[in-house]
Amino acid sequence: MTDQAVDTNGPAGVAGTAGAKEPPAAVPAQFFGRERELKALQEDVEQAGLDTLAGRKSARARVLLIAGRPGSGRTALAAELVRRLAEPGDYPDGVFRVSLTEPGGEPVPAERTARGLLDLLSVTAPPGAGEDELSEMVREAFAVRRALIVLDDAVDAEQVDPLLPDNPDCLVVATATGPLTGIPGVRPCTVGGLDTGSAVQLLARTIGQVRITVDPRTAETLAEECAGQPAALTLVAGWLAARPGASVADVAKQLRDQQDDTEQPAGARPLARAFRLVHDSLPPAAAGILRLLALAPAGLADAHTASALAGCSVSAAQTTLDDFVRFGLLRTNGAQLPQYEVPGCLVPLVRAVLEERERPAEIQLARARMLERTVRRLQACRAITDPEDSPARRRLAGLPRSLRFPHPESAAEWLRTREPALLAAARAAVREGDLDTLARRLVAALVRALAVPRGTEDAAPVLYGLHGLVLDVAERRDLPREKAAALLNLADLDAGTGRTREALARYRAALDAGRAANDLYATGRAMESAGGAYAELGDFNRASDWYGRALAQRLGQGERADEARLYGRLGAVHTYAGRYGEALRDWRAAAAGHRRLGDLPAQARALSEAARVQEYAGRPQESLHTCREAVDLARRAGDVRLQAALELRLADTLDRLGDPAAARLHRAAADRLLEEKGSAYEIRSTSVET
Repeated sequence: MTDQAVDTNGPAGVAGTAGAKEPPAAVPAQFFGRERELKALQEDVEQAGLDTLAGRKSARARVLLIAGRPGSGRTALAAELVRRLAEPGDYPDGVFRVSLTEPGGEPVPAERTARGLLDLLSVTAPPGAGEDELSEMVREAFAVRRALIVLDDAVDAEQVDPLLPDNPDCLVVATATGPLTGIPGVRPCTVGGLDTGSAVQLLARTIGQVRITVDPRTAETLAEECAGQPAALTLVAGWLAARPGASVADVAKQLRDQQDDTEQPAGARPLARAFRLVHDSLPPAAAGILRLLALAPAGLADAHTASALAGCSVSAAQTTLDDFVRFGLLRTNGAQLPQYEVPGCLVPLVRAVLEERERPAEIQLARARMLERTVRRLQACRAITDPEDSPARRRLAGLPRSLRFPHPESAAEWLRTREPALLAAARAAVREGDLDTLARRLVAALVRALAVPRGTEDAAPVLYGLHGLVLDVAERRDLPREKAAALLNLADLDAGTGRTREALARYRAALDAGRAANDLYATGRAMESAGGAYAELGDFNRASDWYGRALAQRLGQGERADEARLYGRLGAVHTYAGRYGEALRDWRAAAAGHRRLGDLPAQARALSEAARVQEYAGRPQESLHTCREAVDLARRAGDVRLQAALELRLADTLDRLGDPAAARLHRAAADRLLEEKGSAYEIRSTSVET
């Protein structure tokens, strides 16, 4: 037992999804007590670590560990410590918080934790990177910063050690149930229950001093019944606050009369008794909502989540959630679009009572309602960004008003604040495996919604994980078409980050899946992309082979635009390989294809590349003629920039042919074209994009 009190509703660390930028945390309340622990922790910051020899400064960040049972207020103590340490400005680069445990008790994957920290640091992490690479990026990012890092609810040292910066100017504050054996220099500060006087103070803060003064001895007895645990005291204080006519003796008697679950450790029983007292005293509808909140993704809920889970109105759900906050059953961030969170110490208790009192079929139905509501909200979020007269906006008008967003800004804000919960919902839906159709719809809606405000490139790390979820479902359900699509998307992201060999393996796997599904688009796309991967690797023979296969399929389907593009790709790899005859043939075939399509700019570009090949092949006069033909096409197309670039190409060719006067004329023509157009671009090269 300690002799200080702690406010368990103080600022908390990130809960549920590592790296959430605005986690639901209790509205900051007065923090009192725990001064002895705070003093010891602050003094420990300046002390030499156990791994430091001869007074030398440690090469790594110090770790302060606050150890205690869930419900002991360890996270609130960590938050108060960090506030006091950061207040003087000793850590100018800020405070970074992540949770290392899922609401269900499972460790957060190291890759997700590292990505969460990098996101908070505004450091872009490549999609598909492994945990070792990401952890190294985290350490490198903190190596040049003076920051406080809060690692909440660590399971073991293996979770913490890879994240420790090699920088003694950073400080890590970790919370855990027990010691972090394996990390040198850690002196745990163990947090137990409160002494009787401090526990009574905590009760008085919620229910008022008068009710304590009337019967102080009974208040002390109640504190002892709760074993001084702040979480248990908070629950019984909320119960009393909701019942002004009840006495402290009433709640103390009810706690004593409850039978303990002998399977639980003795230290966990006071909190379990307090929770059962509060749960069993709720109206049936409210108790049902509380139980179903165990299904909320990442432990995060809003009024729509609660409404869908319980099958009640949004307004009724909102009122119930706010009541739960007053009872101490939930925390909230108090934002304009509030999110709610079941405190981590209560999650196992809520899950247990859900499994005890709800039938499996009812639980599955509640999950299905929640996923369906989430899909519709995502569709509304995406549709509001479309033009007024678009089909998506017309479909949006048919949704209930409560599901719609008034304007794109509100949709973007909802998506930003709910993103951790949405991603957790997708992961949970795929992991459970019994609602795969809804899971696929959810992932598809999430991909479309996220790509709009952030763009595909910025959203790539998140999209990579979502495409991986689609692949999991497709493989489990033997859906070759979806498997091919997921593999193509993942391979594109791999290729975009330089993991070309990994991308190539996925393109070939996508080809097999596309063939199994008889999906000509997927097979053609996979073959063309494999050709691009081989070209990137410098294997031009294999690149031309795969491009040739893709072209043969397109020729059989009569897809002229694809044919012209593939002829151009073949021309490019033949050029790189020095096979100028084949390259010239393919570029002319590409030009002919674009001519049949009526695409004059593309035809001009293909001819300009043909001219380049002719020059490489030692045929400058033919190159000059072909380039002039391309200039004429660009002029007819009205593409000023392309025409100017081709004029410069002509000038370079004339220089090499020994006609500087003509070359100057063409350069002057290029300058004039750009001046007339008023272009701000400065062309420094004669290369023309193909």
